[in-house]
Amino acid sequence: MNPIYYNPMIETINRGELDAIIEEKISYTVKYAAEKSPFYRKWFEHHNMSPSSIKSHEDLLELPIVSGELIKNNQPPKTNNFNFLSSDWSDIFTVHETSGTSGTPKSFFFTWQDWMRYAEKYSRSFTSQGFGKADRIIMCASYGMNIGAKTMTLAARDLGMTIIPEGKCTFPSRIIKSYQPTGIVASVFKLLRLARRLGQEGIDPKKTSIQKLVVGGESFADESRKYLEEIWGCPVYNTYGSTEGTMCGECNIKNGLHVSEDLVHLDVYDPESGEYVKDGECGRIILTTLLSPGEKCGTLLINYDTEDTTAVLARDKCACGRTHMRIMNPEREAETFWIANTPFSRVDVERGIFQRENMDYLTGEYESFLYDKGNGITSLKLILECLNKRLCDRELVEDNFLKGAFEYKPSLREMYNKGKLVLDLDLVKAGEIEARKPKGRPVRIADYR
Repeated sequence: MNPIYYNPMIETINRGELDAIIEEKISYTVKYAAEKSPFYRKWFEHHNMSPSSIKSHEDLLELPIVSGELIKNNQPPKTNNFNFLSSDWSDIFTVHETSGTSGTPKSFFFTWQDWMRYAEKYSRSFTSQGFGKADRIIMCASYGMNIGAKTMTLAARDLGMTIIPEGKCTFPSRIIKSYQPTGIVASVFKLLRLARRLGQEGIDPKKTSIQKLVVGGESFADESRKYLEEIWGCPVYNTYGSTEGTMCGECNIKNGLHVSEDLVHLDVYDPESGEYVKDGECGRIILTTLLSPGEKCGTLLINYDTEDTTAVLARDKCACGRTHMRIMNPEREAETFWIANTPFSRVDVERGIFQRENMDYLTGEYESFLYDKGNGITSLKLILECLNKRLCDRELVEDNFLKGAFEYKPSLREMYNKGKLVLDLDLVKAGEIEARKPKGRPVRIADYR
């Protein structure tokens, strides 16, 4: 029988002791930054501030918020050196870059200790989801410059699991037949496409060896999760990770993502006020690497702005027994747009698309666009793929979409009723959606206003 916890002593520690550990690590981490990071050393000198004055969670706001742009401005070609490099080159095990879709990619450096810290976060997450020895997981995540797949593979080693490193979700069905995997790590849409492909080959996904699915790399609506669980006949768990070191995951209770608070400090921040928001309120995720005394770090980041949004759900003990805080499924700010004074995101769109009745007609693939039609009218262009365009019940799909997409956005429903927000629905055949074709993360919602 697999263990309930990967590191029971720290995962179930009481809040007072956990907070004490965090404050000890904050003190050491800031001291390390001032000594080892050219960026932070210069910052402390310029502001005539002593690192010893930063001792607690609240004190961190005395330090700068680090954006992706700030990192780029402190590395070649903007500078001669990597100013966020926080260890000697002799300590660096691997070098990584972000995708760089908007110019020069950000560079990140990892010591072996960094890899061990990252792997422990995923080990805790996998364990909380019921994975352990004898599990076999197909990894449908990139093994290139991104670190997610490698980190989860290291975690699998520590748990005694077997990884089938496909990298993509286009593997032949014989992989499932031959190796009898118990889990798959992939995105929602990759898993939907795989299920459809298996069905076309006469294989019912519910009757395969798959017992659990792990979704990472994107936020999603609960409606899409429920549909995925229905067609695969097993639970779907959410994870959230980044090169910068987030790595949060749902436990089997599925009531928010647990944050390994002793390894990464996650704050929720309001950029306008410059202050932390209260638990339950939405704000930007900012991260701080936490080091134990004596540890090293390749790229130390304090107050790193992920440009993702979330809210702290709870800091009390979860039903699973873990005491580390839980957060809402983060959403990418780049995929959230404002209509009048109301935010509208990719998750809202998917909440409307994945209404259960709709999925008798749709593949789940879509594209959406916002346009300004003048006279204060906003148009939402929605392109949906149909399983059979000729048989698709357009009226039902449209009604369900409006119900789901505006469920938590009553002001948008009112705008729609008044004609200030119009829906332009276009149904296409399976395989015709453009968003599924380019490499990299597909753009599901775009604003052309």
